[in-house]
Amino acid sequence: MEFKSLKNIESSFRQIRLFGIIFVLLCAAIVGYSLWSSYDFAEKQREKIYVLDGGKSLMLALSQDLSQNRPAEAREHVRRFHELFFTLSPEKSAIENNIRRALLLADKSAYDYYTDFAEKGYYNRIIAGNINQTLKVDSVVCDFDKYPYDVRTYGRQLIIRTSNITERSLVTQCRLLNAARSDDNPNGFTIEGFNILENKDIQTVKR
Repeated sequence: MEFKSLKNIESSFRQIRLFGIIFVLLCAAIVGYSLWSSYDFAEKQREKIYVLDGGKSLMLALSQDLSQNRPAEAREHVRRFHELFFTLSPEKSAIENNIRRALLLADKSAYDYYTDFAEKGYYNRIIAGNINQTLKVDSVVCDFDKYPYDVRTYGRQLIIRTSNITERSLVTQCRLLNAARSDDNPNGFTIEGFNILENKDIQTVKR
């Protein structure tokens, strides 16, 4: 009789221990799921921007992953640099303003081209000849498979004189480095190793 009681006690102890282990595992699973859900919820909340409109209405906007916009920002950065650097009017202050803004987007390689043009009297001839120069960027090809990003730009220059209009092809290459964003550099890139590969006349049309 005592042996049977001991056996029942041992069996009951095993059952209690099994239930205890199952209970602990369930608690651990619940705690783990709760922690994962809390982390996931916090991440989703960080992707949201709350905007107050005059302190009255509340608008919710989902923020986008910045990496999704980097290719478009890179092309825009390169396009903007070329437009500023190669679009010139016969006015000294306008030329200096465009060049200054362009050089904020690039390193010394672009400045070297500027000083070379200036020393050869390029800008003085534009002013003296009352010449307007504009640039149309046709395409910007970026390689994002390696860093710094290799970029090649294709465009056309229009050199507008009082007697004729000359169209020139322009092909350049450079590399893009990530940089801090600022008012002068909103896309957060710096152009390095800027080099003009081709710049030749296509046609000249009399006016």
